[in-house]
Amino acid sequence: MYRISKEFHFSASHQLKGLPEDHQCARLHGHNYVVVIELQSEALNANGFVRDYLDLAALKRYIDETLDHRHLNDVLGDDRVTAEHLARHFYDWCKARWSEVSAAKVSETPKTWAEYRP
Repeated sequence: MYRISKEFHFSASHQLKGLPEDHQCARLHGHNYVVVIELQSEALNANGFVRDYLDLAALKRYIDETLDHRHLNDVLGDDRVTAEHLARHFYDWCKARWSEVSAAKVSETPKTWAEYRP
């Protein structure tokens, strides 16, 4: 199996409503997010790629135009915008466009990651 991945970055705010008031994530706060999309294939295409990285420019545009420097609760219409939910969101968005997508990972801090892999 061949696997490739590409990393994307954006900054945004969110608030995890429903947590106790004294929980730090219940307050409005922001992160410098890192998103990694993984694609896999048992065979390479005619150019020797799983998929051309240039094809993934659509995800960069989506992030820049829709998520970057926004309040994610408003954009995604959800009070539970966790890294886990974002990983699933990115997986679904990418899988609808590229059949080779196999996983999405999201980091909110340099030491934490959430991954969605069906």
